Amino acid sequence: MYLESFSFPSEDCELEFQYSCGELLKTCYSSTYPFGVFTYRKLPRFEFEPITIFYGGNGSGKSTVLNVIAEKLCIRRGVPFNKSPFFDDYVHRTSAESRTLPKESRIITSDDVFDFLLDIRSMNDGIDRNREELFAKYRSEKYTSYSFKTLDDYEALKAQSEARRRTVSQYVRRNLGCNIKENSNGESALAFFTNAIRESALFLLDEPENSLSPEKQQEFARFLTDSVRFLHCQLVISTHSPFLLALPYAKIYDLDSTPPVSRPWTELPGVLAYRNFFFEHQDEF
Repeated sequence: MYLESFSFPSEDCELEFQYSCGELLKTCYSSTYPFGVFTYRKLPRFEFEPITIFYGGNGSGKSTVLNVIAEKLCIRRGVPFNKSPFFDDYVHRTSAESRTLPKESRIITSDDVFDFLLDIRSMNDGIDRNREELFAKYRSEKYTSYSFKTLDDYEALKAQSEARRRTVSQYVRRNLGCNIKENSNGESALAFFTNAIRESALFLLDEPENSLSPEKQQEFARFLTDSVRFLHCQLVISTHSPFLLALPYAKIYDLDSTPPVSRPWTELPGVLAYRNFFFEHQDEF
């Protein structure tokens, strides 16, 4: 356990800040985010377990909760987030009970995964462009005649000799290398998580089910369970995926309720919506 508890600013604390900055807010800024997101929600002092989940629908503040915790703990992040001018003021008014975090600890968002997928494609695009250039260079060197006059001619003759000794595929592989294997988005996203989550650290995961099929979500859920059980990780997750909400022994906070309370996953509105949908269509199976 690296993170024991976390408290957000009280309603009075938020209102006091907004009143003290009233004229500035009216003239310079259209939003005081994250002030105002939870002002009247009566957030409790969140107590954490090895797996803690923040559940809620769109606009419930799941991602905001994780970003605030990450900033308070000065935890490592890969991709910058939309940090408002008042974010630091808000974080300053929170409190956390935690141990010193291992350097491997980090917050992982959908943007991290998408950047990873784009990086793979970008590198492969660059390799493809270089490959076309090598094809042209191979043809040029194989069929161009050189006469030895200077050291530059010697280098050209060496290149021509290499081209004539090899097939075009051998020549390109020797001088370029192969493309990085591109899997589906879901397979690549799962590989990203399994490489990013290391032993003995705290990980904040913001809706990690994005890009994952139901089958991959179940595989990911097993990986997360093993990471806690065998790798001694602590996980704080924001999600509305039933496959992740069903993680064994997870403590779940329902951010759709006021105040947010801890509930079993089988009582969450989103999970019940799935249940009712399948019951209505059970004769079709």
